[in-house]
Amino acid sequence: MKLHNYFRSSASYRVRIALNLKGLDYEYCSVHLNRNGGEQFSSAFRELNSLSLVPVLENDGERLTQSLAILEYLDQVYPEPPLLPESPLERARVRALALSVACEIHPLNNLRVLNYLTRELGVTSEAKERWYQHWVALGLRALEAEIGRGPAGLFCHGDAPGLADCCLIPQLFNARRFNCDLSLYPRLLAIEGSCAVLPAFRAAAPDQQPDSEQ
Repeated sequence: MKLHNYFRSSASYRVRIALNLKGLDYEYCSVHLNRNGGEQFSSAFRELNSLSLVPVLENDGERLTQSLAILEYLDQVYPEPPLLPESPLERARVRALALSVACEIHPLNNLRVLNYLTRELGVTSEAKERWYQHWVALGLRALEAEIGRGPAGLFCHGDAPGLADCCLIPQLFNARRFNCDLSLYPRLLAIEGSCAVLPAFRAAAPDQQPDSEQ
């Protein structure tokens, strides 16, 4: 199993957490998003993913893209421990929490979006940061409220980490990079604390990856 990813990519971070939770070994293949104009734009990487996005997971001769699709694949092929609850209603809730991050928050602060703001539209660094903070705050505020409506527990849904936690933790990491005020989200910070003590999350952290010093 090979994971083509970048240490600071939120989507890559999600998949690393899931692989660690499942106890799966994989080869770490670095795709540096900022070096030489972005290694994701090379012809070799475009053969893996025509969108020039990480992560890409190779397994059993197959190639998978899009982090949420990869997480669902891993949960079906390697079902223990599960990333989704058994009940259809609960599964839908956890998916909704995960998609709130992956579809509503993350796309607006993705590297290619931020680069377009500065390089093509001439937005200043300060304005770019305000853009980031606005959309992240909007999304995290809603996520904080939604988690509060669900079952109490140490994680996003109950007392075991799952799909939503795989998405939440990378987003909080990125939010700190852009000086977002996270004190407004006590539920999210409590979940982050529960995740932080687990080896699967610690080992997936950006500063633990082999390309973090490059």
